[in-house]
Amino acid sequence: MDLKQLDYFVRVAELGSFTRAASVLRVAQPALSRQVRSLEVELRQPLFDRNGRGVTLTEAGKRLLAHGRGILQQVERARQDLEEQRGAAAGLVSIGLPPSLSRTLTTPLVEAFRARFPKATLSVVEGLSTYMLEWLTQGRIDCALVYNATPAAAFELQPVVDEDLYLVSARRGAALVGRPVPLAEVAAHELVIPSRPHAIRMRLEATLAEAELKPRVTLEVESVPAILDLVVRHPLHAVLALNAIVGSAREQELAARPIVAAGGKKRLATTIWMASSAQRPRGPLLEQAMPLVRGLVEAHVTGAAAPSLAPSADRAKGAANRTKRPLRRG
Repeated sequence: MDLKQLDYFVRVAELGSFTRAASVLRVAQPALSRQVRSLEVELRQPLFDRNGRGVTLTEAGKRLLAHGRGILQQVERARQDLEEQRGAAAGLVSIGLPPSLSRTLTTPLVEAFRARFPKATLSVVEGLSTYMLEWLTQGRIDCALVYNATPAAAFELQPVVDEDLYLVSARRGAALVGRPVPLAEVAAHELVIPSRPHAIRMRLEATLAEAELKPRVTLEVESVPAILDLVVRHPLHAVLALNAIVGSAREQELAARPIVAAGGKKRLATTIWMASSAQRPRGPLLEQAMPLVRGLVEAHVTGAAAPSLAPSADRAKGAANRTKRPLRRG
């Protein structure tokens, strides 16, 4: 399989048109069509359905696109890895973030990365943990922050921090963060929550099952902003990390209470892991970038102190970075 053919195929697939792809690639359209057609002949199946308005991917084309992006990125990283030996860290590193962290962590991450690696390029991709592990396998991203990862031979996993989970409800008082709520009360509320195998859903169900309880799942919604909107507008509740609320423009409309189990002493939490591929070399840039990301997450999530429960608006706004616990090691 020729890399040029693969590159041409990916461009056509992303742009949905041979004409637009030829313009971007600065090649003649007939030459572009011949290269893609040669690829289809080699693979012995069509990759596009062609029509007067452009092209759409066949099922075979969709599969090849997932592989093709990863292959091209790996080739580019190999070139960059060799270039890095001649000077400062350069090239591209792609990092996956879960939605609850992406909103508040992306800007400080980009700023710190640009200051540390001025010759390098950062790509930030948002996705659920399940999807990001799949993208790691395909080579579409270099590392990811994921929740409650299961050990597997394909990945290298490093625990970063424990992040407390909260019962999120429409605001009734003045404070963002309220007093702890027991598991039994969580099980009594109607919940809007992501579907399985979302990490928070799986963690909550497993913990409730240990207490011989079941969640009352009313709606399954994958979007965090949509979940928060439903909680505000309807008599529904959610289970989320506090980072999902902070920066959402909904802080004044929502209240969050930490969930406690085991006699009210142990808080329900989910672990954030740093995941990378165990099947590909990291390269100098990724080796240096991962500790930077880890440090930012620890500082961002852990915070400096416990939140105040006093009904102060200023304290409520600042609660986000003062309510998480560091991961207990050993």
